[in-house]
Amino acid sequence: MKIHKIQGDISKEIASSFKESVAIDTEATGLKIPERDKLSLIQICGQNSDVYIIQPDKKSYQAPNLISVLENKDIIKIGHFLRFDKSAIEYFLKCKIQNIFDTKIASKCVRTYTDQHGLKNLVYEFCNKNLDKRQGSSDWNRNINDMTDKQLEYAANDVIYLHKIKSELEKMLKRENRFELYKKCINFLDTRIELDQSGFKFDIFEH
Repeated sequence: MKIHKIQGDISKEIASSFKESVAIDTEATGLKIPERDKLSLIQICGQNSDVYIIQPDKKSYQAPNLISVLENKDIIKIGHFLRFDKSAIEYFLKCKIQNIFDTKIASKCVRTYTDQHGLKNLVYEFCNKNLDKRQGSSDWNRNINDMTDKQLEYAANDVIYLHKIKSELEKMLKRENRFELYKKCINFLDTRIELDQSGFKFDIFEH
């Protein structure tokens, strides 16, 4: 794994290097976006294990090269709990992420033998790695060049395993005839995000 620190936006050359799929994740100042917290970092990783950790311009959040990847319908964007990451990226970068695969939703649809659906659990089961999550509560708004190696490694680990996890979960969904059910959940995600941003954080379908 090679980690690249980038301020502002990826280059056109990096953007054009992404082909079939990319893994994405974010770090923020907190979980209350957009009413209180800000998007701090965006992590993106292709299939060659190079991780790009991008610190967007906090004044403009302009990143046209990154957006060209996120909006490309031919590139699958793989994320874990995209309900948060997709919402944060689209709100701050003013874009629309196309063609997604959410490993948390997929896990909940098919890994019914457990109630453990966190990224740490999926990495352990499918990649035989034990993630260290202690850096999660960090000041992600500090300058990227001042971040520690442990912080950068934590951020990179949130994307580096997603390609493998997506492949394994997709096999399981098809094997258990739940892939269509999963896709219906994904089709609802934009509505779920709109509900979140409108203040409806609770389950709209509950009694």
